[in-house]
Amino acid sequence: MLSFKDMVAEKGSALVMGILNVTPDSFSDGGEAFSVDSIAEKVNKLCIDGADIIDVGACSTAPNNKIVDEMEELERLKRFLPCVVKASTVPVSVDTFRPAVAEYALSVGAVIVNDESGCFKDEMAAVVKRYGSGWIFMHTGGADSRASVDYNGNVTGAVLSFFNDMRRKAIAYGINEAQLCYDCGIGFGKTREDDLALLSECDKLSEYSPLLIGASRKRVIGHLTGIENPKERDFPSAVATAIAVSDGAQVVRVHNVALTNDVIAKGDI
Repeated sequence: MLSFKDMVAEKGSALVMGILNVTPDSFSDGGEAFSVDSIAEKVNKLCIDGADIIDVGACSTAPNNKIVDEMEELERLKRFLPCVVKASTVPVSVDTFRPAVAEYALSVGAVIVNDESGCFKDEMAAVVKRYGSGWIFMHTGGADSRASVDYNGNVTGAVLSFFNDMRRKAIAYGINEAQLCYDCGIGFGKTREDDLALLSECDKLSEYSPLLIGASRKRVIGHLTGIENPKERDFPSAVATAIAVSDGAQVVRVHNVALTNDVIAKGDI
């Protein structure tokens, strides 16, 4: 059984999850790792840079992109994931909302499901329980990156309620609490003001541990800085991530692993 709590305790600091999108259309790095030849090199760099987890995504959820169907997502993973698992020296997660995709990924060596569905699904819970995998579940408010939800000025309360509901249902299903990780879903079903509220209240959200923050290169960073090109947002992303860690986040999902580790280690934020 994978235990996030044990991983955090063993490291003694926040876990850094390196993003590896095997897609042609992800919002900031689409196509960068969309060839088999480039995969091992990319994985090796993430590991050298200090990634504690490599998160593989084969279906872009960027605001302007069309969601590919399950068959396409599976075909991409079947092409790339075995190579990722073989090359990686750290645990591999799969970024998906589809139980069948999660099951395939776990069957070939991934050990964490990074679930973007924003809801509890018996089918996903069954997969997680069967493999003893880690399970990250993300709050979306029932929307996606293309829409926002009205939280009546209390987005933090809505996220905390979601975390409580998901934890209760997972434990009732027979999943160990140590397998669970909580993502507040920056940019999903939220306005930029909602995103900022969540980033400023990590101390409250970290009541559910480990709390995952994924703000890297996202629109909220552009909103704060005026930087339009997502690839140019790495430094402010690292600073925002380091602040979140200082406020209680224990897992961070980022594009630039080396820079993030450096900023967190320096602590001069």
